[in-house]
Amino acid sequence: MVAITMVYDQLRPEERMLLQSAEKLGVDLIPLSASELTVEVSSREKPSEIGDAVLQRCVSYFRNLHLTAALEAKGMPVVNSFSSTLTCGNKLFVTLALMKAGVPVPKTFVAFTTKGGLKALEQLGYPAMLKPVVGSWGRMVAPLKDADSAKALFEDREYMYPIYQVLYIQEMVKRPPRDIRCFVVGDEAIAAIYRYAPPGEWRTNTARGGRAENCPITSEIEELALKAAKAIGDGVYGVDMMESENGLVVHEVNHTVEFRNSVPVTGVDIPEKILEYVISKAKR
Repeated sequence: MVAITMVYDQLRPEERMLLQSAEKLGVDLIPLSASELTVEVSSREKPSEIGDAVLQRCVSYFRNLHLTAALEAKGMPVVNSFSSTLTCGNKLFVTLALMKAGVPVPKTFVAFTTKGGLKALEQLGYPAMLKPVVGSWGRMVAPLKDADSAKALFEDREYMYPIYQVLYIQEMVKRPPRDIRCFVVGDEAIAAIYRYAPPGEWRTNTARGGRAENCPITSEIEELALKAAKAIGDGVYGVDMMESENGLVVHEVNHTVEFRNSVPVTGVDIPEKILEYVISKAKR
């Protein structure tokens, strides 16, 4: 029997759902807290706790990234890979990968100083969005309504940790009060949801109370989601897109995707699909 190690730092509903699906499938899924794992990186010998493949579920981007690098160096198949995690964990890197692949994205600028940020906004216009290149759940995302508010926010960022001094500035897309997340596993778009922002909130993240609703996978959604995933590399992703005035645009690709609110509304057993994909990688 194939043994899969699921590495995590928080045992969330998603990880519990994966364990339940593994039991149903008869898959040997071994949960392993990253806090209990030590990896000798000066040897190619794999840790004794690790099975035939690794399902990477660490929430922390940097813990996820570095642990994946260490395990891949020992020849272990890890889902998702170091390369895809490195790209997905940084919004700028995702935008660049999508742009190179011809995937439509919102108009986006990068700057590194208050002066540069204001210059970018002269070209982009107001309102716009300031996003951290590294971050999740809509944290530190701020609307830029005018030059005064933008200057204040940019000046604050100059005193933060260097990664937050990278100013990722994006147009505020005119869209319905929702966005779309399409789940891609390997070369298949398996499910999609609309995400609606809760009352008094403009962010659609379900972690912030956003409401999920089943979204039929149209040919346009499927084509765009698969193209976006391919731009990042083979893996398991949540491809986020918005319905703009000029058609769908992809604004984010998630590598440690959440699905607790998506399974009930879509009727798709997402954790089962993920496990089947990891098993296929372990058998190669």
